[in-house]
Amino acid sequence: MTARFFSSRPPRSILVVCTRRIGDVLLTTPLVRSLKLRWPDTPIDMLVFRGTEGVLEHNPDVRRVIVVAQRAKPRERLADAARIWRRYDLACAATSADRPRFYSWFAGKKRVGLVDPDRVTLLNRFILDGIALSHHDSVHTVESSLEVARVLGIEPIAEVVPPGIGDDPTRRAAFDARFDAPPAVSPGQPLAVLHPAPMFVYKRWHIGGWAELIRWLRARGFAVVLTGGPAASEREYAQQVIAAGGEPVLNLVGQLTLGESAEVFRRAKIYIGPDTSATHIAAATGTPTVALFGPTQTVRWGPWPKGWRAGTDLWSLVGSGRRGNVYLVQGEAPCVPCHKEGCERHLESRSECLVTLPASRVIGAAAEMLGLEAPHASRGVAVGDDVAIVDTSALEHRPRA
Repeated sequence: MTARFFSSRPPRSILVVCTRRIGDVLLTTPLVRSLKLRWPDTPIDMLVFRGTEGVLEHNPDVRRVIVVAQRAKPRERLADAARIWRRYDLACAATSADRPRFYSWFAGKKRVGLVDPDRVTLLNRFILDGIALSHHDSVHTVESSLEVARVLGIEPIAEVVPPGIGDDPTRRAAFDARFDAPPAVSPGQPLAVLHPAPMFVYKRWHIGGWAELIRWLRARGFAVVLTGGPAASEREYAQQVIAAGGEPVLNLVGQLTLGESAEVFRRAKIYIGPDTSATHIAAATGTPTVALFGPTQTVRWGPWPKGWRAGTDLWSLVGSGRRGNVYLVQGEAPCVPCHKEGCERHLESRSECLVTLPASRVIGAAAEMLGLEAPHASRGVAVGDDVAIVDTSALEHRPRA
């Protein structure tokens, strides 16, 4: 490909703007990797919301991370923009929203960004020198952000870059010491990582399923490590899982940075978790990953397997299956995926498709990823708190998208 805008010389500096959640920032790293491979000597900065920058910890493609407040007042926003006024040869709005385009216009001498097809207005044509159409309703987030690379005329590289902890020996020694934790972990014992609590309740599986999974893994010689965020609700949920499992586990919930979490995932033989940024990180490390999905649209948000090429089909709208190092297990119900925040349509809602997902299906997927014999799957099973017996064969299924 021949690069547009910079055919005679490379840009001297680049800013990539992604002002959304942690998972969005992570799934923008393929665009950054594409830019870095095309212009290896050009420094690339990222502008993100405060609180999401941890997912870029020790990212080798990013020189500096600029953080801005998510709920900044107009005066504060203008002050942030003034500090980056025309400091970059190229600014890229990596998501289709007004704020990334706003910061890109202030920052870049040339600007390229994502725009929804129905938002290609005169204003956006003025703001951007190059418009990448965002078909976010029908393609994966990675593919969507890579449209910016295509508009620039550079090869899209679909490599999600996970965070890390770097090479500092003191930090690595302290990190290694966490795993000297008998009886939960014995020397040389293979690790299985479970991430039971997502940030939002509507993405949760059930405690009984996690407990059964812990017992199954322990019976096969695995040390079980729990990871999770620092919120009190996540810590409490992890304690409930541990109590229900009745087996020794290494509980690291709330104790790790995102870079440290990624390092735990790299050391594991398998990772199992819900629809959350940690699951995307695990998939990016190349570790065999089992992802539990319910209401979320899988075509756009399913984990991107390590080594999966741009421009190739990934997840269907309905159905479970394996792609590369990721096995996506989707809950079953006529409404799946509803694209809503649970059955009650709010963040603290339960999602029936997840609370009725039997442990046998998740264990079967884990067994396949580990090369073990799968247990006999029961057609109806009662597990967890307040979970009814469900015969999954009776559920109506949509055709695959």
